Amino acid sequence: MMRIVVILFLFVLAAGFVLTALLAGTSGNWVWWILVALTVVLLAVGIRDVTQKRHAILRNFPILGHARYLFEFIRPEIQQYFIERNTDGTPYNRDTRSMIYARAKGVDSHKAFGTELQVNEVGHEYLLHSSAPVAPVTDQHRVRIGSSQCTQPYEMSLLNISSMSFGSLSANAVLAMNKGAAMGDFVHETGEGGLTKYHLEHGADLFWEIGSGYFGCRTPEGRFDAETFAQKANLPQVKGITIKMSQGAKPGLGGVLPAAKVTAEISEARQVPMGQDCISPASHPEFSTPRELMGFVAQLRELAQGKPIGIKFCVGSRTDVMAICKGMIETGVLVDFITVDGAEGGTGAAPLEYEDHVGTPLTEGLMLVHNVLVGAGLRTEIRLAAAGKVANGSDIVKRMIQGADFTFAARSMMMATGCIQAQKCHTNHCPVGVATQNKRLQRAIDVEDKGHRVYNYHRLTVSEAAQIMASMGLQSPDQLNTRMLRRRVNLQSTRSYASLFHWLEPGELLNDAPPSWKEDWEEADADHFGEHAAIRYGKPHSVALKRVDRVSDPHDDTKAPRIDAKNSIKIEPLPHDVTRPEGKPGS
Repeated sequence: MMRIVVILFLFVLAAGFVLTALLAGTSGNWVWWILVALTVVLLAVGIRDVTQKRHAILRNFPILGHARYLFEFIRPEIQQYFIERNTDGTPYNRDTRSMIYARAKGVDSHKAFGTELQVNEVGHEYLLHSSAPVAPVTDQHRVRIGSSQCTQPYEMSLLNISSMSFGSLSANAVLAMNKGAAMGDFVHETGEGGLTKYHLEHGADLFWEIGSGYFGCRTPEGRFDAETFAQKANLPQVKGITIKMSQGAKPGLGGVLPAAKVTAEISEARQVPMGQDCISPASHPEFSTPRELMGFVAQLRELAQGKPIGIKFCVGSRTDVMAICKGMIETGVLVDFITVDGAEGGTGAAPLEYEDHVGTPLTEGLMLVHNVLVGAGLRTEIRLAAAGKVANGSDIVKRMIQGADFTFAARSMMMATGCIQAQKCHTNHCPVGVATQNKRLQRAIDVEDKGHRVYNYHRLTVSEAAQIMASMGLQSPDQLNTRMLRRRVNLQSTRSYASLFHWLEPGELLNDAPPSWKEDWEEADADHFGEHAAIRYGKPHSVALKRVDRVSDPHDDTKAPRIDAKNSIKIEPLPHDVTRPEGKPGS
């Protein structure tokens, strides 16, 4: 909104100068006083620019330097609306966004004149159609979630709403998504911000996510509260529980909801005090090993009276994945499903280093988890979900070929609710009211209208996935195989996923692990996370940590403000201890 105001101001200012000049030629002396006033204003601005010390450009180029900041301020809109091509734009390009908006409105999402993608570019992937297509199914495909230890299994849609918390999302956005999920009979996952009245409003099927902060089922000290959990987990709308270990946007890092966004409603839902940052630790205080994780799973399953219990993580070390499997084998406790979050996931704001360089992308992570479950003889019991940049029918089919049974989507559901990819989610200034607690901005979301859009988007997307499978000659996801997805590996050739990757046979890790898997499988330990075994090669140079004693400084008590880096502020030295609270493990 502010950028629109700035653009209008520039137009008005330019028009004012032109109009004043024209009037000066036809009117009396009063017009000249307007020019004098404008000159005085510009002179005052120029003097201020020259004397201030925060902006080097303004100090050297008074008045003119403001143009740089004005153009930088409106750069995202100029880039998105005037410069980017249909296949440009990140994280979602123009074509994908337009498709989501069209389907949400229930209108034609077709495109004419052929693809704009570079189909001969290395890495391009495509699905194989059949010369004898079949009729698509008319009902939704459903996936049964629940191992042999689950007494209340659930039939899951192929596409569902991924974890987004109330607090990160506005109340109206949560209500709209919940309404759409209830209408379309698919799952609305709560996010780790607690099970709120907004998630229960329209009666949608819920998977309640439990993060490291145990929001909504925590003690005052931040530990897990079994009694409160049991009360909420046995609500009829709650169909399953997800233990969130990490997320794609910032794996290995917790989260912070700034104190300014902790409203009375959020305080009540999360059971945290107002006036303080709401911290999710980097790890769970209730478990620190795969064996302890399985104990926590068993506890939750008992408290939830046999509802599906799953875990969600972004893949890091494959030894960790194997250790979780060994934890299940040695304890005899099974998870009912695993959600693999790709590093390209992004609903949680994160440091750029984490968004760009930490965590395994979804394709590699999904295939790894699927392979390990197969090799450990567990795949028939455990369902696998893919989360991270799922937007259309071909994404769903592709992820199922790579090993998933069903998918979750977050950002595309936000777009169906009205998100315009402004990337202001963490600032509380979302211009369309989706990711903000500002009551005025939330008014932009009409719950009934946006709920219908979420429903439309889901229905048309899963229908398109069914149509694609029909074009491949299939009537069920069970008929998909890895030969049906091909990737261009160089300018001369393509290869199928069946030949590109080593796919383990059922129980192969237990019987005779292949050489490329053997070392990691032997290292994996149900009593440890991480790659803890000593190695004889590939060690980095030794780095010693040295404690530097510092004299107490008043700046050490200064808290780094949570503001946009472009804002003009007085710069102060940061405290010498800049460790963020969300980077600390649970205790």
